[in-house]
Amino acid sequence: MIRFTVILIFALIFASCGGGKKEQTPAEKPAEKSQNTTPDNSNEDWKEISDAVANIDSYDGTRILESGQGFFVGENLLVTKYSLVNQATKVNVKPINEDKTYNADKFVAFDRINDLIILQVDGIKRTPIKLVEGKLPNSAKTMVVSPSPGGTIQLFTGKMLNMATVKGTKLYRITNRIRRSQFGAPVFVSNKKAMGIGYSATVSYEHQSFAIPSIYIAELLRKKHDPENLESLKLGANKETAAENAKIKGMVIETDAGNITIKLFNETPEYRDNFIRLAKEHYFDSLLIHRVIADFGIQSGAADTRYAEPGENVGWKGPGYTIPAHIVPGLYHKRGMIGSPRIPDTKNLRRRSDGSQFYIVSGRKYFDEELNDLEEQNGIKFSAAQRQAYKTVGGAPHLDGAYTIFGQVTSGMDVVDKIVKMKTDKNWRPEEDIRILRIRILK
Repeated sequence: MIRFTVILIFALIFASCGGGKKEQTPAEKPAEKSQNTTPDNSNEDWKEISDAVANIDSYDGTRILESGQGFFVGENLLVTKYSLVNQATKVNVKPINEDKTYNADKFVAFDRINDLIILQVDGIKRTPIKLVEGKLPNSAKTMVVSPSPGGTIQLFTGKMLNMATVKGTKLYRITNRIRRSQFGAPVFVSNKKAMGIGYSATVSYEHQSFAIPSIYIAELLRKKHDPENLESLKLGANKETAAENAKIKGMVIETDAGNITIKLFNETPEYRDNFIRLAKEHYFDSLLIHRVIADFGIQSGAADTRYAEPGENVGWKGPGYTIPAHIVPGLYHKRGMIGSPRIPDTKNLRRRSDGSQFYIVSGRKYFDEELNDLEEQNGIKFSAAQRQAYKTVGGAPHLDGAYTIFGQVTSGMDVVDKIVKMKTDKNWRPEEDIRILRIRILK
């Protein structure tokens, strides 16, 4: 009976990071047929607008990575999809109305969750496209501009269906057909303001088109900072940054329920550097503590929880990458340890960890008999120190040797215990939302 209980708990805890989930559908009814049309090609009054739209190619050195579009939201500031350029060292920007190509190897702001980035483009000035302020009503007319032979402007029209939560992100669902080469293109409404950035994706086995709302672009513009090199977006930290991270004394996770102070282990530098980097980006701000399990602990860091509605089944989205497992001998899942969840072994043979989610162990105390059973089941051997800790302090010994531990709580376990006692739904999401307000670095 003990064996069965442990296996069941193990399976339930980490169901949040994998398999079998049907993706969220933006609307219950099927998407309407695409309404792309090509009206009068002599849309001269749209010429100034089209001047601010550009084709882009992203490169890692001389190797081309992705192609798409973007548009100017400042004289030399171009917004596009973050996923088109996040592994690039430079981006070639070619306005759709001219042959000259400009260089962009710096950015001034980005948002992983909403898939947005604002690039600084050297040597160019354009009249920025105005953005829609606030939300749009359903059925608003939508337009995508495109050049045609002879220098005329084509307007491809459609309409907005609704605003929906798709894969954890708030998006406008539109009927315009957005081709791959147009990912990042502005989608306009009738007053020639951009309602957002267009792209398409397959959701619930149906190909649909979306626009990332302009309200998030405007928010990103307000947060712009001094230019940074695109290369800094690549995973990993350089030697200087890693050395600085190793000196950080701790971090404070500020939540609705109180503060939890943690330290990150230098024995797992890639996890330490990744967590610090995401905290500096404010990636964790407003994310839910989305999973709470008695006798285990709490879990957070899922990108699809920032805009989650009450009752939604969440915890399926990370930052767009995973991290290789790093199991350190001597680090085990005693009470207060911080680890990284992952999808199950059946879909993750290399046991790579989620790029942003983390759990904090509250655990429970174990008897020798239970520890003996776990050793036999998992093919491991607990040290005398581990056995003593699990019997007196408690923890989650069934995870040892299978999940990466990268930190530890230094104060605030009372806050963790308070959250663990909260009432949850059938998916272990607290019925009362508890969010991370921010994560503060202690120098």
